Amino acid sequence: MPEQSMHSNRDWAGRSKLEEFFIATGFYDLLPMALEMAENLGYDQNEIIEAICKVHDKFDRYPPSKNRLAWFKKVFEEKLSEARGDIFTYKAQKKYYSR
Repeated sequence: MPEQSMHSNRDWAGRSKLEEFFIATGFYDLLPMALEMAENLGYDQNEIIEAICKVHDKFDRYPPSKNRLAWFKKVFEEKLSEARGDIFTYKAQKKYYSR
């Protein structure tokens, strides 16, 4: 039996949500690589969604001049960590202000 990866364990609704974001941002061809990177680095679906939106914003301002794949790998990893920080900050502020 083949080894199961993170994306094969996801429910279909969660998977299609990720696919929708990657399609909308124009990076659908890089979805398998992005999921593998995120799995290896320990990020969850919400962080991946936030990161791909940030990658798209950067792509609009500073598109890659030569190697789109290398550009994506570098920027996606950077934006994953930013996304985690943004989500932690949001949750902390929500908890603080709901007292």
